[in-house]
Amino acid sequence: MRLFLIPISTRRALIYARPLRRDASKELSLLDRTTSKAAETWAKWEDAESGWKKHLVTWGNKVQQRIPFEEWGLKSIPSLKAQQRIDENYGSKQIDVLYPGNSVRLEKIPTILRKIATERQEFHRKKMLWSFGIAPLTAPFALVPVIPNIPFFYMAYRGWSHWRALNGSRHLEYLVEKNLLNPVSLPELEQLYAKRASRVLDGTPVDKPSSELVEDIEQSDDRVLLKMSDAKKLASILDAPELALEAERAIIQVTEQLEAQKRKEKEAQSDEKKKS
Repeated sequence: MRLFLIPISTRRALIYARPLRRDASKELSLLDRTTSKAAETWAKWEDAESGWKKHLVTWGNKVQQRIPFEEWGLKSIPSLKAQQRIDENYGSKQIDVLYPGNSVRLEKIPTILRKIATERQEFHRKKMLWSFGIAPLTAPFALVPVIPNIPFFYMAYRGWSHWRALNGSRHLEYLVEKNLLNPVSLPELEQLYAKRASRVLDGTPVDKPSSELVEDIEQSDDRVLLKMSDAKKLASILDAPELALEAERAIIQVTEQLEAQKRKEKEAQSDEKKKS
């Protein structure tokens, strides 16, 4: 397994794990195989031109876009047990963490990853139990003919999603605590972030030394570093096609959050002026 630490803004980053090898699919748990089959079914429904399948997929995709990118990132990390089933020697050697060394300070990586691993664990545990607890209560919807029990499948999916994120977070915490992470700054990533930082941060030249660029980023307000087109570039650089979608989702969500924050600040300033 290989991890990627992708700064989305000057304050927020996406963690992503390269998916399991295709030749290891036979080692996947029953739950993972069932989920994979469900994903295939969903993909077929997306091809429907009309009807309840098309409406369901459209609604479902909108719901998925609202799921926090942090959850998607943790879900990409397999459980520790799953990784140990694939590799009997797992845990005896370090895992590479690819990142841009001119945007993230090396000595801060363990702190960043520990925060990502632990800050949402309790949230995912509670939501997992709540979702699985509510799912059986939706059984009466199964009496509706033709259309499947959508509320049940949705609650079951959300419970599974939180379960995956919880296991991913615990796995990441294990790697941090056992000092099994080997940060590797990738030159291609540094080149991309040097260009983006020069665009976002005023007065920052592209050829600025890495140590100075990191300092500029740390001192800056929270600003989005990446463009939507960068998602595919990241996927190409890291040879991880699935990363493109996750990066796009993260860029959209962080951009919307920062814009909402700016609107609130302007409204607060406007209210203060009116009061004065």
